[in-house]
Amino acid sequence: MLDFKYEHDEKTGKTVIFTSLSGKPLLTTPQLNKGTAFSENERLFFNLQGKLPIKVETLEEQVQRAYRQFQNYHDSLTQNIFLNSLHDHNQTLFYRLVGEHLMDFLPIIYTPIVGTAVKQFSTEYRNARGLYLSYPERDQIIEILKNRSNPEIDLIVVTDGEGVLGIGDQGVGGMDIPIAKLMVYTLCAGIDPNRTLPILLDVGTNNQALLDDPLYLGWRHPRIEGQKYDDFVDDFVSAVRQLFPNVFLHWEDFGRDNARRHLELYQKQMCTFNDDMQGTGVVTLAAILGGVQALGQSLAQQRIVVFGAGTAGTGIADQIKDAMLKEGLDEASAYSHFWLIDRPGLLLENTPGLAAFQKPYARNSAEVKDWVLNKTETIGLLDVIENVKPTILIGTSSMAGAFTETLIRKLCQYCEHPLILPLSNPTEHAEATPEDLIRWSEGKALVATGSPFAPVQFKNQKREIAQCNNALVFPGIGLGILTVKAKMLSDECLWVACQALAKCAPILKDKTAPLLPSLAEAKTVAFKIARAVATQIIAEGQASVIPEDLDQAIQKTMWTPEYLEYRRIEE
Repeated sequence: MLDFKYEHDEKTGKTVIFTSLSGKPLLTTPQLNKGTAFSENERLFFNLQGKLPIKVETLEEQVQRAYRQFQNYHDSLTQNIFLNSLHDHNQTLFYRLVGEHLMDFLPIIYTPIVGTAVKQFSTEYRNARGLYLSYPERDQIIEILKNRSNPEIDLIVVTDGEGVLGIGDQGVGGMDIPIAKLMVYTLCAGIDPNRTLPILLDVGTNNQALLDDPLYLGWRHPRIEGQKYDDFVDDFVSAVRQLFPNVFLHWEDFGRDNARRHLELYQKQMCTFNDDMQGTGVVTLAAILGGVQALGQSLAQQRIVVFGAGTAGTGIADQIKDAMLKEGLDEASAYSHFWLIDRPGLLLENTPGLAAFQKPYARNSAEVKDWVLNKTETIGLLDVIENVKPTILIGTSSMAGAFTETLIRKLCQYCEHPLILPLSNPTEHAEATPEDLIRWSEGKALVATGSPFAPVQFKNQKREIAQCNNALVFPGIGLGILTVKAKMLSDECLWVACQALAKCAPILKDKTAPLLPSLAEAKTVAFKIARAVATQIIAEGQASVIPEDLDQAIQKTMWTPEYLEYRRIEE
């Protein structure tokens, strides 16, 4: 564990850092390294004289050099590697550089390029970061957690690498996901990176290519399942609660069934959140609310088809269904507005192997007995579109090209302005491209995607494409939670977060504008979401801290990438 602490200097009114590190250990600690920006006095007091060029630079000068270095890399993976290496060398410089080029750099460090980095994890491994809790070391969880670098922990992002983006089981390579998520928390909401911890639960992998790869760095064993798996996860959560009783635990990229079970099991015990289910649901619902309101309609008027009924797809459906309840529908009526399609086709009550969370959405067989089908053995997407005439089509299938021209033109015959959301990540898994959707719909479709896409030119008009990027949601939720040190995160908190985001939708002012704000506005959006979430937490009596001035407290919680003065802890 690193030896450093923040203190407020009453004389200067500034925050300073006290540390006992000096010399080479200080220069190789990314949380503390300033490189050429160490002052002359700091170089003297911390035994750095002669270890750096004589010029003392500003952070701004270092950013200029780092950006010039970045420009020497021309493919996305090497750019990702460069930025991560910078993070491993100088954390403050990394966040200042990426923050100044957020729109260009976020897709490189986060989705979609992080998916490529995950697949190359063992091949491109360079530096240790975060903590690996491997099943063979299950009796040492407490000891491993005590080996963390950052002394104080407010936020943990954890994965077991089973359901990474749209690329599935990536084993130990899944560690890149919590690392990237925590970067986004800092970049988009100012969460202090020195109080966060990425964790990989290494429970093996069922990816045979990884098991056969001699360079694979994870536990070379098929995934453990059943009671062994559950006990291991429970031991992890118990250890986290013991060491960090006020922590916010964020689950990421677990397999479909495990993701929901973890959330349902632990959300009444601690402040916890699953971004694949809840974050994806909130950002998608916000996009839909913006579109529906811009069209002068309500959710109760929508017929919603979800293509891909896994964790993300049903999570989105759950959020929309809950919003319908708030509009006054009863539960049965709300469920009747959804048609979910998965590998067996349309989910029916007699579909074999339905998961518990899918069953409420399964349609009655009698309802489809008179449908005219294109194929008799399954009810596919085209069948559903022709018989249901949906107003909203959501893709979470990871099936590239699943939304074909035939489907989209058919959809537009029944709905003048359908909302079409191909959300699968990374980009190559998107169900359709925005350019095709707008062209096939003659410009009538309201489109939002899961991956970033360039603007579309249609009839001499430039259409910006909204990205249903969870980076618009989870950072603000986390900021609100940490500001008031929440004990629990309720569904109502997610609803107010969704409403706060929906109010920022550009389409509300211009029907040709995007369904969601740009990531360039991420910090402004995060602040609004944080305020709404914190206010709700306080109202529910779940806040450990109740600030007199909430806006000021949120601002104070936000970390800024700047160099502080260092002072020596005398040993």
